[in-house]
Amino acid sequence: MKITAAIVSPGLTGFYFDDQKAIKLGREQDGFAYLGEPATPGFSAVRQRGESISVMLLLEDGTVAFGDCAAVQYSGAGGRDPLFLASDFIPVLERDLLPRLIGREVTGFRELAEEFDHLTDAKGNRLHTAIRYGVTQALLDAAARAGRCTMAEVVAREYNCKLIDKPVPIFCQTGDERYTNADKIIIKRADVLPHGLINNVREKLGRYGEKLLDYVSWLRDRARRLGGEDYNPILHIDVYGTIGQAFDDNSDRMADYLAKLELAAAPLKLRIEGPMDRGSKPAQINALAELRRLLESRGIRVEIVADEWCNTLEDIREFVDAQAGHMVQIKTPDLGGINNTIEAVLYARERGTGAYLGGTCNETDRSSQVCVHIGIATQPDQILAKPGMGVDEGLMITYNEMSRTLALLRAKGVFA
Repeated sequence: MKITAAIVSPGLTGFYFDDQKAIKLGREQDGFAYLGEPATPGFSAVRQRGESISVMLLLEDGTVAFGDCAAVQYSGAGGRDPLFLASDFIPVLERDLLPRLIGREVTGFRELAEEFDHLTDAKGNRLHTAIRYGVTQALLDAAARAGRCTMAEVVAREYNCKLIDKPVPIFCQTGDERYTNADKIIIKRADVLPHGLINNVREKLGRYGEKLLDYVSWLRDRARRLGGEDYNPILHIDVYGTIGQAFDDNSDRMADYLAKLELAAAPLKLRIEGPMDRGSKPAQINALAELRRLLESRGIRVEIVADEWCNTLEDIREFVDAQAGHMVQIKTPDLGGINNTIEAVLYARERGTGAYLGGTCNETDRSSQVCVHIGIATQPDQILAKPGMGVDEGLMITYNEMSRTLALLRAKGVFA
């Protein structure tokens, strides 16, 4: 199947770009906005609208394959690529990438994806991760259309995965509406919750961690009250390094606190994402590996999840090999081409580390749908409901795409 034309269009994401550095510095919130000056280069405000770019490939049979270029909410933080604005990057796509797509024959996904994921600009730099993310989504869609099958089948075939009739557990995030939105998640009986957005010590964690302790206890009780005795979700909370901030990055004190959180969550399983942020990849790997060893030696069953400084496929391999955490978040836009996301899930699973097929609230419906197909093929431990922070929309998109695809695969007799 030949690509006869390639078109781009500007779009909006399901959330916003947030200047993480400015928020950590304590910028005051004013309604949904933040006051004060941004602290990260490229930002014009601490919170500004999220933008995307759709890449559409016109195929010779008249069908259109497409994917969405998008970047994470906290762009420019933790070693990530800078802010992704449509007006800045549409010219890059039109100049450096679209001409290379037109006329190409699509006979599969993996080889083409690796080629376009490794393209460089005139200065020899790889293209922005968001561009690589969206273009490879479109290529996977094109390969599925050429093969007259689902995207999940393409991934399974080209990466030697066995398709199984099993949904991937879905992780829903509350954003700052951590009580109302937790109720929504519990009522809809999602598998994992709430993320919680614990990104400030004074306001959200508590100087001694007391606010998060209270919240975990509330979540445990609320899950029972609204979900019933047979509802046992995993509690997964992203603390953005604030536990390290509150306890002076002292591993013993952090472990003591995590033991208290475990008791507060019981009998529910608890995961804590990003307990500390040491400011560089080597330091972060060492800190997470040390904390994991300490927790295991003391019989504390809280699982810690790597996020900050674990951005690329190469990063994920390093964190996994060092056992820096019990689980790695595979933050899909940060990896660039979705071929890297596929490789990352498989690498973690093969080595016994939990694989969280994540991403960001700041994606689109299309990128979420494509990630669902990757999840069905590679079977990570959990997949993020995205985009947005409203719960209902992201969960609907993720759940429904998974349900539709599994029903199609059953009807086709794909499962053994």
